[in-house]
Amino acid sequence: MSEQCTSTDCSSCTADCASRKGEPVDFSAHLSKGSSVKHVYAVMSGKGGVGKSLVTTLTASAFAKAGYKTAILDADITGPSIPKAFGVDRETLRVTEDQLMVPVESRNGIKIMSANLLLDNETDPIIWRGSLIASAVKQFYEETLWQDVDYMFVDMPPGTGDVPLTVFQSLPVEGIIMVTSPQDLVSMIVSKAVNMAKMMEKPVVGIIENMSYYTCPDCGKQHSIFGESHIDEVAGKYGLSVLAKLPIDPHTAELIDAGRADEISTDAMKKAVDVISAIAKFGSDK
Repeated sequence: MSEQCTSTDCSSCTADCASRKGEPVDFSAHLSKGSSVKHVYAVMSGKGGVGKSLVTTLTASAFAKAGYKTAILDADITGPSIPKAFGVDRETLRVTEDQLMVPVESRNGIKIMSANLLLDNETDPIIWRGSLIASAVKQFYEETLWQDVDYMFVDMPPGTGDVPLTVFQSLPVEGIIMVTSPQDLVSMIVSKAVNMAKMMEKPVVGIIENMSYYTCPDCGKQHSIFGESHIDEVAGKYGLSVLAKLPIDPHTAELIDAGRADEISTDAMKKAVDVISAIAKFGSDK
């Protein structure tokens, strides 16, 4: 179906478009003039509630602290939480003379674009159909002035629906960071996401397990609140690297709620930074 076509049934359509000719359709999104993004990685989970946005936040922060110019494209349109985590709002969002959105910046210099930055009230719901949500994600990439970005991390909505499909087809995603939690369903959840990644021909660079354990502040003993971790065996099954095992940390939650994500320790993300940056460098050197 062509961009101008309004038909919802290609079988009865007479338009002379690529779909009817059987020609491949190019869904690629293109950066605006003046934008530069070297590497794009998607942060994905097979289900909701595993802390994917937290992992996106920590990953971007870890890369920023390592000296890379970092950005977050918040593709979770109906549940955007990145601006809140970093304490940024629409008051700092501006538009260029060419009508390009300029991403807001966190205290540690992370460029951020999110649907919440466009709302009059951050608690206003976004009630859109999937196709419109997917279109908005593509617009965030194309109609934002992403200047001099080394690494962009795309915070994906949960599951394998319209938005992940749009991101994989449109954005130059080099790899996927898989997020999961230590539950019995982890194998099935990871399997679904890995299989989608294979179908879209996108490599999974590794898995990050969130809520892996809780360390008692009194005795120092680690407790597996959500059950014993199976992440090592699941990762081994698919030949993937475990990039991090993140603990349940009430202090981290407090900082996120206070919009002070830049103050969270990213020591646990060192391996993730090393592995992803090495993969990116290897790809660039090819």
